[in-house]
Amino acid sequence: MPERDRDLILLIEDDPAVLSSVRRRLAFEGYGVETASNGLAGCEQFEALQPDLVILDVGLPGMDGLQVAEWIRERSQVPLLMLTARDRVEDRVAGLQSGADDYLIKPFAIEELLARMRALLRRASWAPSQDPEAVLRFEDLVLNQAAMTVTRNGQPIALTPREYQLLEHFMRHPRQVLSREALFEAVWGFDHMGESNIVDVNVKKIREKTEAGGTSRLIQTVRGFGYALREHP
Repeated sequence: MPERDRDLILLIEDDPAVLSSVRRRLAFEGYGVETASNGLAGCEQFEALQPDLVILDVGLPGMDGLQVAEWIRERSQVPLLMLTARDRVEDRVAGLQSGADDYLIKPFAIEELLARMRALLRRASWAPSQDPEAVLRFEDLVLNQAAMTVTRNGQPIALTPREYQLLEHFMRHPRQVLSREALFEAVWGFDHMGESNIVDVNVKKIREKTEAGGTSRLIQTVRGFGYALREHP
């Protein structure tokens, strides 16, 4: 893909009023914007455009937003911000498990949408260390910052960029108890979580991957406080 002079946003939204207002504001802010009003068209646009960020509504006709998010995640780690009118915790967890990096509940303030977009784009542009010796180790878990790879007992572990950043934060602070709020701020960049389960969902994913094959648990739950990377008791 040729280098762009501005970030390209793909907005997949079936509500004409929301689509029109968000598209106008993003264009005013200097972003390139392409749109789709259903899931299938969104997938086609994604393949053709390879955008820098996707804003995706959950309640799309036909192929819904959760299915689109899973389809995108099979092909790309592009930042994905999900819009939803569903405010139950289980609905938000489903969105995160489908591959979304963040979500925003409708109705929302456009300024909050822009802030979350900027945070996702900023983290997507984060570059790994160029020091070939930049390796973090904890027991048999090894994170190579230069190659952006993770292994446990020599076996490679495939992590999404967000999971990688979260694990890296744990490995930079071994044995320290880290609150959900502190982890959220360090990895996602917002200073208010509300009722978000985003940290818990991503810790669960990392555990599933690093504990495959019956290996011991390293990210321990500290009840009432948060999590800590510790040796297995």
